[in-house]
Amino acid sequence: MNNKENDLVTWSDTFSCGIKLIDDQHKELIRLVNEMFMHVTGSEKNELDYLTKVIEKLVKYVKIHFSTEERIMRAVKYEGFIEHKKAHDNFIFSIIEAIDEFTSGKRKSLYFFTRFLKDWIFSHIAVMDRGYFRHCRNLASRKEDGRLSITNKDIKQAASA
Repeated sequence: MNNKENDLVTWSDTFSCGIKLIDDQHKELIRLVNEMFMHVTGSEKNELDYLTKVIEKLVKYVKIHFSTEERIMRAVKYEGFIEHKKAHDNFIFSIIEAIDEFTSGKRKSLYFFTRFLKDWIFSHIAVMDRGYFRHCRNLASRKEDGRLSITNKDIKQAASA
């Protein structure tokens, strides 16, 4: 992932959970937020035009990512699943609400929307996701190179326990 000085969010190992699929999805979400941030111009019309083009992609991506995480949490019998699912649902509602505010003129800048997304990434991925990351790490296998990795086999073993 690029380490550009003008990025709003930079990927770091703080966000890593050790599940390649989830880490890759988190990196893509960060990339999307940084791309949105690069389109903050101060021109309401240009920002609204850009947001209109990209928002469907962002919402679709977030739903796919949440579905993936929730599927893993159910498979490994994560005890915090219900609370985590509620946080995902609330985030989707918040995105839709923020989009409505932006398109109706109540929120005037893409800057504030991207800051909202950045804050959520830090609070959710770096804090809330940590609970299920720890749970998954406890189930993970150690690879030959010493890294922890959770595989479908690990998930199936946890589901049958």
